[in-house]
Amino acid sequence: MTARYTVAVALALVGIGLSASCRKTERDPTGSAPAESPVAITEKWRAKHEADYRRDWVTIAGLYPLRAGTSTAGSAGNNDIVLPPSVPARLGRFVRNDRVVRFEPAAGAKVLLHDKPVTTAIELRDDSVPKADELVVGDVRLVVHVSGDTRSLRVRDPDGALAKGFLGFAWFPIDLTYRVVGRFISDPQPQQIKVLNTFGELDEYKSEGVVEFTLLGQVLRLRPFTTRPKRFYFVFKDASSGEETYEAARFLYADLLDDGTTVLDFNQAYNPPCAFNPYTTCPIPVRENRMPIKVLAGEKAYPVHVPLGNETKR
Repeated sequence: MTARYTVAVALALVGIGLSASCRKTERDPTGSAPAESPVAITEKWRAKHEADYRRDWVTIAGLYPLRAGTSTAGSAGNNDIVLPPSVPARLGRFVRNDRVVRFEPAAGAKVLLHDKPVTTAIELRDDSVPKADELVVGDVRLVVHVSGDTRSLRVRDPDGALAKGFLGFAWFPIDLTYRVVGRFISDPQPQQIKVLNTFGELDEYKSEGVVEFTLLGQVLRLRPFTTRPKRFYFVFKDASSGEETYEAARFLYADLLDDGTTVLDFNQAYNPPCAFNPYTTCPIPVRENRMPIKVLAGEKAYPVHVPLGNETKR
């Protein structure tokens, strides 16, 4: 009886092992890790987005138009551009000649560019091109920003009042109802579209067509801008704008797949930086990107009203 019992137990254990092995094979025949769920992907995306925004946009402390000719800069109050107190009283001069901006450092000012001291006059690549030149003075960073025909000096200061007073991010719970598959409908030819921004200036974006999708029972279309091949950038409003969500616009990115479809996950829709920082320039949605439904997904409205760029100019 003991021998028979031992054999039976052994066979049972083998059977359990084989059953478990079969179940594993059915679930994951390639042996690779299972794909992440859309919820997990969005949770990771939101965490990265918050870290990136805190570094690149929350820290913006000023935006100073550069007039034709020379503008002095430094922390002293009699400069044309008054920089944060941590910057030397006399940092140098910014000289604008049409589209070209040159920086001339003051004697003894400690300014870095690409981790190297700036000791002579240099022309600065602005942020209309990849890898713009960024001047670094301690924790303060300076870059030439382009908006329409305007050239401005954008200042980032992690110790500034705006950075320290930032009220954070608020998101709707992730709801996969707002994750839809769209179909790309291409234009006969790509086009360059002039888009009004929050400072009342015109910026230019490339667009190649529209994306059609169904959301909350309605067939809708949005026109994306193409930031690089097969990469879409949506600037949109919906019926929640100005109530549950930010008044001016929200942004969303998506990839064009080889089969001509694209996944629009509005759980990853987010506020432009002008929602919380008055020194940023943000595009206003084109007319066809104003949806008649409420998209209660993605980022909620910032808790206080921040004047838009064109409001601050009045």
